[in-house]
Amino acid sequence: MIGVNLSVEPELDRRTHILGAAERAFARHGFHAATMNDVAAEARMSPGNLYRYFPSKDAIVAGLCERDQAEMAHDFTGLAGSGDLFAAIGQMLRKRLVGLPRERIQLVMEIWAESSRNPVIAAIRGEIDALVRSRLLALVAAAKRDGLAAADLDDDMAVRAMLTTGFGLFKRRAHEPDFDGEAEIALALGLFTAVFRGQVRPYRGGMR
Repeated sequence: MIGVNLSVEPELDRRTHILGAAERAFARHGFHAATMNDVAAEARMSPGNLYRYFPSKDAIVAGLCERDQAEMAHDFTGLAGSGDLFAAIGQMLRKRLVGLPRERIQLVMEIWAESSRNPVIAAIRGEIDALVRSRLLALVAAAKRDGLAAADLDDDMAVRAMLTTGFGLFKRRAHEPDFDGEAEIALALGLFTAVFRGQVRPYRGGMR
C-alpha cells in the first residue's frame, strides 16, 4: 500500500506499553523515587531503548497526561451522543471512580501536584482542564436546548458545580480506602439534576 507507514501502529503500541509499565513502576517505587531504569525494567526493555521513546521522566509524565486527555475527549463524545444524559454521566463517573484502580487515581493526584512545580506538566494539565470545561459548557448548552435544563440556568455556574463535585470525588477516591463509589455517584447525580433544574443557586448571604 503506497503512502502507508506500517511502523506507526507498532510504535504507538510500544509507547502504550511503556506508559503502562511506568504506571506500575510509579506505584511500586513511588512517583518521585521511581527512575527511568525502574520504568525500563518494568517494561522489560533496555534503558537505551526506553530513551528512544521517552527521553526523560517528564516526557513519560507528559505522555500519561496526553493519554488521559484523549480518554477524556472520548468519554465526552459518548456523553454528547447518549439518549439519557444523566445515565451517561453516571457511566462516565463509574468508569473513573469505580472502574479505575485506586493506584492510578493516586498517581493522577501526584501528577496534579507536580504541575504546580513543573511548567511542562502544568501546560498539559491546563489543556486537559480547558478541554473538560469546554465539553461541560457544550453539554449544559445542549441540555438547555433539549429541555433537560432550566432555560435560565447559568452555564458557568453549572459547570463549576460539576467540576467541584467531580474533582472532589476523584480526590476522595484516591485517599479513602472505604470509598463507596456507587453511593457517591448517586449523590453526584442528584446534585447535578438539581443544578440543571435551576434548584441550586450561588449563596448571596442571609437565610430564608
